[in-house]
Amino acid sequence: MAKEFKIKNKTVGEGHPALIIAELSANHNGDFEKAKTLVIAACEAGADIVKIQTYTPNTMTLDSNKDPFQVKVNDAWKNRTLHQLYQIAQTPWEWHAELEKTAWQYEVPLIGTPYDATSIDFLEKMNCPCVKIASFEATDVLFLQKAAQTRKPVIISRGMTTFEELSQAITVLKENNAKDIAILHCVSAYPTKPEDLNLLNILEIKKHFPEHIVGLSDHSLLTSSGPAAVALGAKVIERHFIMNRTDGGPDAAFSLEPQEFAKMVKEIREVEKALGKPDLSPTESEKENIVFRRSLWVIKDVKKGEVFSKENVASFRPANGLEVKYFSRIIGKKAAKDIEKATPLNWDLIDA
Repeated sequence: MAKEFKIKNKTVGEGHPALIIAELSANHNGDFEKAKTLVIAACEAGADIVKIQTYTPNTMTLDSNKDPFQVKVNDAWKNRTLHQLYQIAQTPWEWHAELEKTAWQYEVPLIGTPYDATSIDFLEKMNCPCVKIASFEATDVLFLQKAAQTRKPVIISRGMTTFEELSQAITVLKENNAKDIAILHCVSAYPTKPEDLNLLNILEIKKHFPEHIVGLSDHSLLTSSGPAAVALGAKVIERHFIMNRTDGGPDAAFSLEPQEFAKMVKEIREVEKALGKPDLSPTESEKENIVFRRSLWVIKDVKKGEVFSKENVASFRPANGLEVKYFSRIIGKKAAKDIEKATPLNWDLIDA
């Protein structure tokens, strides 16, 4: 399995900057011009990919008022049926081409998240370069089979899944010809409390699925979680994006505004620079300061033949003399010549 893959002009994986995805979801509130504005703002805030959601209410749920279809959680969602919620939150499919064109003006790919076979077929017709699988579909085996059979890279969020369920999902994808897979740690709570993020699960995913890329799909309002995830090895970061949370909407409460998103991107890129590479040798920028280490110095005038002792040799800065590790070898030996105080000690000054 590949540890890197391409999504159009973006390379994802080890040795490359983290891929940062801006999820627009329902934050356009049904307004096409607002959707275009969101795309532009996301690109300008540093998103590597812009993502929309590709579904219709009728492909998501049944149009029913029965109790199981009543939404009773999340203040922005409850007191509606599921069908009513998806009617409000959907992104019309006819918007896709124009939004994709808008994003590509910034050389940023636009992708859709499919939720059933028909949306996968639609995105295939649009030449969508990858398949993003939302947490809620991570246990839909039939859907996973269909997604894998596109042979496109797959990014899957693991929100709510047990280890066994996630293992099942990855197995189904691989058995159906998915070659390039990224697994995003995700907590499906809206918004996610910091204490529930459990970013160390990124390390767990890396341990159990070492052949796949790992990342984070985050529904908190933190900007620090992205850089922290990257420090733990995340190579994909996905965040919901909105112009202003006061605009409201089903996903507003857990979406980042442009300045917040841009701050996160900046800090991720800074962390990536700071991570560097494993190498315990001094950096080039450090080498000029090595001279300020301690070394052995003669601290009193010493006559030829005089014995070196703790009274006339000591460790001081700078590093012009012998390394301090030689101190015990020198004590008890004799001076080869007269030595003036404040002379760096070297082997020529020591009688063999």
